[in-house]
Amino acid sequence: MENICNEETHALIKSTSHNGSNTHTHSLFHRSCSESKKLWQIAAPSIFTRLAMFSITVVTQSFAGHLADLDLAAISIACTVLISITFGFMLGMASALETLCGQAYGAGNHRMLGVYLQRSWVVLSLSSILMLPLFVFATPLLKLVGQPVAVAEQAGLVAVWLIPFHLSFPFQFTLQRFLQCQLKTGIVAWVSGVALAIHVLVSLVLVYRMRVGIVGTALSIGFSWWLSVLGMLGYTLFGGCPYSWTGFSAEAFVGLWEFFKLSLASGVMLALENFYYRLLLIVSGYMHNTEIAIDALSVCVTIFGWESMVPLAFLGATGVRVANELGAGNAKGAKFATVVSVVNTVVVGFIFWLVIVFFNKNLALIFTSSSSVIQMVNDLAMLLAFTVLLNCIQPVLSGVAVGCGRQAVVAYINIGSYYLVGIPLGVLLGWLLPSNVVVQKVQILIEEEATCNQ
Repeated sequence: MENICNEETHALIKSTSHNGSNTHTHSLFHRSCSESKKLWQIAAPSIFTRLAMFSITVVTQSFAGHLADLDLAAISIACTVLISITFGFMLGMASALETLCGQAYGAGNHRMLGVYLQRSWVVLSLSSILMLPLFVFATPLLKLVGQPVAVAEQAGLVAVWLIPFHLSFPFQFTLQRFLQCQLKTGIVAWVSGVALAIHVLVSLVLVYRMRVGIVGTALSIGFSWWLSVLGMLGYTLFGGCPYSWTGFSAEAFVGLWEFFKLSLASGVMLALENFYYRLLLIVSGYMHNTEIAIDALSVCVTIFGWESMVPLAFLGATGVRVANELGAGNAKGAKFATVVSVVNTVVVGFIFWLVIVFFNKNLALIFTSSSSVIQMVNDLAMLLAFTVLLNCIQPVLSGVAVGCGRQAVVAYINIGSYYLVGIPLGVLLGWLLPSNVVVQKVQILIEEEATCNQ
C-alpha cells in the first residue's frame, strides 16, 4: 500500500512539474507577443514617418532635376553634405529626450515630459543657430573641398534658402520624441503623411505654375517640414497631451548644462555614424576606377539607407520601452524588451537579406543602366545583404543605450570602430587590393560587428 501511495505521489509531482513547464512556456510566449505588440505600436508609425519625411527631400530633388542639371547637382550637394551633417547631429541631440521623457513617463511623472520638451527646445535651438555658418559660407566651404565652381556657387545659393528647413529640426525631432514616449506615434504618422501630400502640391505650383526655380524648391521643403511641426505642436498645445503639457514653465531654464551634455553625447553618437557613410563616398573617389566605384557604392549606400529606416525606427522604439521600464523600476522588464526587440529586428533583417540575395541582379537597375556599375553592384550584393542583417542589430543596442542614458559610451565605441579601425583599414586595403569598393563593404561589416559585440 505504501509503494502504491509513493508511486501515486511521484506521478503527481511529475505531472505538476510538466504543467508548470507548459504554463511557463505559455506565459513567456504571451509576454513576448505583448512586448512585440508594444514595440510595433511605436516602430510601425515611426517607419512610416521616417519614410514620409525622407520622401519630402526625394520629391524636392526630383523637381529640381526637371529644372536643370546644375540645379539638381546643387540641391543634391546641399542636402547630401550640409543638411546631412546638421540633420544627423540634431537628430542625435533630440534622442536625449527619449531617455528623460521615457523614464519620466514610466515613473508616472508626466508633468516633467513637458518641462523636458521645453528644455530641449532651448538647447537644440541654440545649437542650430551655432550651425548657421555652414549654410551662410557654403560656397567657399564647398570650393575648399574641391567642388566645381558653378556647382559650389549654386549650392551656396540653395543652402541659404534651406536655412528655414534646418531651423525646423529642433522642433521636429523633439516633438516626435515627446509624442513617441507617450505612445502617440499615430498622430506623428498622420501629420507626416499630410505634410508629404501638401509638399507635392506646393512643389508642383512653385516649379510649374509660378516658375520660381531652385529657390522655390528649397523653400518648399522648409515649408513642408514647418507644416509638420505646426501639426504636432497644435496637437500638443491644444489638448492632445493634457497630463504631460501643462503650459510653459520657467523650469525649462533649469539644468540646461546637464541637459546639453546628455544631448551632446547623443548628437555625437549618431553624427559619427551618419558622417561615416558620407566619408566612404569621399574615400572611394581616390580609388581606381573612380566613377564606377563611386556610382556602385552610392547605389549600395542608398539601398542601405532605405533599409535603415526600419532598424532606426526600432532604435527609437527600444529606447522608449527600455526607458519606460527603467522609469517604472523594472530592470528585468527592460532586459526582456531588449531581447524581444533584437529578435524582431533580426527577423526583419533576414527578410531584407533574402530580398537582396534573390534579387541581386536587379537591384542596380533601379538606379542605373551602366553595365559596369550593375556588375559591380552585383559583386557587392552578398556583402550588402550581410551588412543589412548586422545593421538590424546595432541600432537596437544603441536604443538600449539611449533608454539607459549611456549615449556617451556608444559615441566612444563609434569613434573606435568607425574611425580608428574602419577608415584606416579600408583605405589601406583599398590601395593594396584590386576590389576597392568590395573592401569598403567588408569594412562596413567589420564596424557593424564590432559595434554589435560592444
